[in-house]
Formats: sequence, C-alpha cells, structure tokens
Amino acid sequence: MRTETKKSLTPLGLALLASVLALVFLLAFQGWVAHGADIFLSFAQAGLSWCF
Repeated sequence: MRTETKKSLTPLGLALLASVLALVFLLAFQGWVAHGADIFLSFAQAGLSWCF
C-alpha cells in the first residue's frame, strides 16, 4: 500500500529561504537608515507623522 507523505523543507531550502528573508530585512533597514528622515518629514507634511 502506498501512502503519500508531505515533503518538508530541506535544510538547504530552509537556509535559502532564511537568507533571502534576511537580505530583504537588511535592505529595508538600510533604506530606512538612509531615507528615514525624508520619509518622516514627508509624513509630517501630510499630517501622518502621528503613525510613528
């Protein structure tokens, strides 16, 4: 009798997914550090700075 089992993420796939996610977070953080003041000022001009 054949039973189908779900394939889980392999360690290589999990490492690749974690690396991609870390890269996305790193780029977002770098963008915030580089442009955070401009983003905040544009929100302040639009009256949305209370969101921070």
